[in-house]
Amino acid sequence: MTQVQRFLAATATVWLLTAAGAAGQASAPAAARPAPPSAPALARVKALAPRIEQNLRQNVTPFWFPRCVDTVNGGYTVHYGPKGEPLPGGVKMIVTQGRQLWLASALLRSRYAIPNLREAADHGYRFLRDVMWDKANGGFYWQIDATGTQVMRPQKHLYGQAFAIYAIAEYAMATGNKEALAFALEAFRVIDAKAHDGVHGGYREYFTAEWSAPPAGDASPLGAPADVKLMNTHLHLLEAWATLLRASADPLVRERLIELVNIETHAVVRVGWTAHTDRHQADWTPILDATTARVSYGHDIENIWLVSDALDALNQPVAPYTDFFRNVFAYSRQHGWDDAGGGFYDSGPQGQPADRRQKVWWVQSEVIVAALEMYRQTKDPAY
Repeated sequence: MTQVQRFLAATATVWLLTAAGAAGQASAPAAARPAPPSAPALARVKALAPRIEQNLRQNVTPFWFPRCVDTVNGGYTVHYGPKGEPLPGGVKMIVTQGRQLWLASALLRSRYAIPNLREAADHGYRFLRDVMWDKANGGFYWQIDATGTQVMRPQKHLYGQAFAIYAIAEYAMATGNKEALAFALEAFRVIDAKAHDGVHGGYREYFTAEWSAPPAGDASPLGAPADVKLMNTHLHLLEAWATLLRASADPLVRERLIELVNIETHAVVRVGWTAHTDRHQADWTPILDATTARVSYGHDIENIWLVSDALDALNQPVAPYTDFFRNVFAYSRQHGWDDAGGGFYDSGPQGQPADRRQKVWWVQSEVIVAALEMYRQTKDPAY
């Protein structure tokens, strides 16, 4: 997801956490109440909330809206320079178009909505429905040009399909648009029929425009061979199906979401590490060679809060997973945290310190949201 989206999630999490801390657990029986949070730790979190909200209201949201709404060609423009000036070139990719629609819709459903946001969300939805949807074959194109008139990459990748459905389901909840919800479910059913692996679970990920296997040697837009299953793609399918389940209560969506929770907490987890690897064969055998036997700390930590959110959508308790989440967080903390300068590195090999030591914005954003979620679950001030 984008930095803006993670920022919104962090803002909401901080607000909910501080509100819960202020309200206490008065309605719960004494024996069921969690241990009270550390007062200094909770005070630090509360102190951050006004600053984060101010940044969201005064900086982040007004930067993107209405600036990103392309009133000439449709969809959203997301190609800007450091001063917010539009840059030449650029394309419209399903991932970024979906993320911007999700952002407009999530803001619209929140107390951070601004004037004309409904129009911005309607605008983005129409572009996904009318331009990026392949009317002949079903599914969303991977990429079109900035004018919205030329399909540049017609292939179907489930990473992109996930973000489109995630966005449309959020839009349907924000607006009450029943046609949009029906469209999200239609897209889900096309993707599930074409890509779900009924033998091994999960989804095949990369296809031609006609939903056939791509030519030999054609790597996916994510850089992986066409026949592998990625922890990352399935993580975002889980995120999308959780939102679609909230919007629709559809029984097949629920069934598939339960399957994805199992995949993200079992199939992609390396026993003994309590960490995840990304690439797998169709039967979920991990691909562990010199380049793939490594851990992405951002994705591992992201998995904590997205699985927690999926369990909430399923109305399932999170407590049976909390110890697993602790161990996942601890692995990344041990190997990926910079004790001297702060922040998490990008990734590292199995059981060893990080060797890709750049600090990427989205990794830090995932850590903030997941750490707040772990604090909410455990009341451990270390988070």
